[in-house]
Amino acid sequence: MDYKQAGVDVAAGRAFVENIRTLVEGTRRPGVLGGLGGFGGYFELPKGYQQPVLVSGTDGVGTKLKLAHMLNRHDTVGIDLVAMCVNDVLTSGAEPLYFLDYLATGQLAPEQLTQVVAGVATGCRQSGCALLGGETAEMPGFYGQGEYDMAGFCVGIVEKSAILDGSQVQVGDVLIGLPSSGVHSNGYSLVRKIVAEAGRQDDLGGGTGSRAVGYGWDECPQLLGGQSLGDALLAPTQLYVKPILAALKSGLEVHAMAHITGGGFPENLPRCLGKNQSIYIEADSWPILPIFQWLQAAGGVATAEMFNTFNMGIGFVVIVPAAQADAALAQFEVAYRIGTVTDGNGVVTGLPEG
Repeated sequence: MDYKQAGVDVAAGRAFVENIRTLVEGTRRPGVLGGLGGFGGYFELPKGYQQPVLVSGTDGVGTKLKLAHMLNRHDTVGIDLVAMCVNDVLTSGAEPLYFLDYLATGQLAPEQLTQVVAGVATGCRQSGCALLGGETAEMPGFYGQGEYDMAGFCVGIVEKSAILDGSQVQVGDVLIGLPSSGVHSNGYSLVRKIVAEAGRQDDLGGGTGSRAVGYGWDECPQLLGGQSLGDALLAPTQLYVKPILAALKSGLEVHAMAHITGGGFPENLPRCLGKNQSIYIEADSWPILPIFQWLQAAGGVATAEMFNTFNMGIGFVVIVPAAQADAALAQFEVAYRIGTVTDGNGVVTGLPEG
């Protein structure tokens, strides 16, 4: 008996590393030392910082991967993985430097996982960070046929005096919302339940069929701007690194930032506030994306629950002084003035209650 008979193909693992070598090299940036294949990745800290602080973040893609497995589409979930990590690190004002991934699968399928890493590399290039290394674990008997899971790890850097930690926020500050690309990578346990109970599993890629609750499949492509339901639900998480770093370098006075992930507005916005502060949201100040309209109608989900679960079309929030609001809106290609900081005890008000 040998390792391959036990379900682990070492030769396939080596071939996979060679497949992704070019992808990894394509993310190289100043500071990277050495190359792929060592026991660790090396990165030299950039010069010019007086008191450099490293900011770390880690995350996964969650059960959105179930849809990727169902549709056999693996080229975008790597972007999700990078985005979930770098957008978090970005909220402190840090520039992402490098990223590492961890992939675990039941049986290594080099072509499938090369697509996944291609997405990771795309996310890294779009964020300006290096894919410094990673790990692939083949775990027969642990994952089902064709299934994999993934986690990501990001390190960024910020000047100590420039860290955004909530202490700069003042009552009267304005919230500027940047649009999301869709559901991003949170709430997919609810998404999958809605899709299943609406009888849409077989129609994620397109076609017609029995009518879903609230919206029929014939109406769905029109509601989603011509997209199939599968396309809309697999749209990768928006990366905010480059526009946010450009805004910070432009001299825009930013007091705080928030990445709208799991738990929606009520859970994520209070994380960037100071003491005795709350946020009032003008819930009709931006367009709700069509995919959320479909999910709410098809699942019969209460509006309050939608805002408690999903980003509802706003993926990232920048908090600025009121006097800087117009400058902030002009800084970004698309942005909305969505609320203000008020006196309070760390809650979000103004959201729909029904």
